[in-house]
Amino acid sequence: MAVYRINSQRHHYLIDNAYIEEHHMNIALIGASGFIGSALREEALQRGHQVSALVSQPDKLQATDNLTIVKTNVQDTALLSEQLKGFDAVVSAFSGHAQDNVREYYVQGVRSIINASKVASVPRLLIAGGAGALRVNADTLLIDTPTFPAEYEGTARGAQDALALLAEETDLDWTMLAPAAEIFPGERTGQFRLGKDDLIVDADGNSRISVQDYAVAMINELEQPQHVQQRFTLGY
Repeated sequence: MAVYRINSQRHHYLIDNAYIEEHHMNIALIGASGFIGSALREEALQRGHQVSALVSQPDKLQATDNLTIVKTNVQDTALLSEQLKGFDAVVSAFSGHAQDNVREYYVQGVRSIINASKVASVPRLLIAGGAGALRVNADTLLIDTPTFPAEYEGTARGAQDALALLAEETDLDWTMLAPAAEIFPGERTGQFRLGKDDLIVDADGNSRISVQDYAVAMINELEQPQHVQQRFTLGY
């Protein structure tokens, strides 16, 4: 992946075909048919990687030369362990949005993904996190602000719990990528800022990122790890 620095904070990422040819990977993508998972799938395929889409509803996707569809159950650790063997990396866009007990369901799923990745001896695990556990100031997380939407609290708390689980894994090369506060279908600009624990906002105080640029950042991290055993975030 060719990296072009625009200034000290903003980066511009372009696809380098020669790099792709030499560094293509075999990726297990969990949740590959969802909102974030679909963007990750397309970005990885565009860069020439081999993708196995691990999904609960395989009829939502069509297999291609570089895309294999695998039916899975994230909560079944034994099954998942077998399915993850032999991959260069696991990328997870798993979420529990449709569940009544979203927080517990998500945390159980992430725990299963972590354990299955270790059993399968997968070299890298990248997980889509949430913006709610990012700081808006030294003392306050986004989820604890008065305007944080109540309908997203379960998901945000689950992502916070999942980060705590990952932090205990000293022998696993994991990374969590938290999006901006607003993640939306838009364009792949390849231009955004990266951060760690603080919510990134623009000059107008908005925290935004397109799902396409989120996917760029995730696959960048996969190809050229910069945040091993860390969470990081991004925004415009």
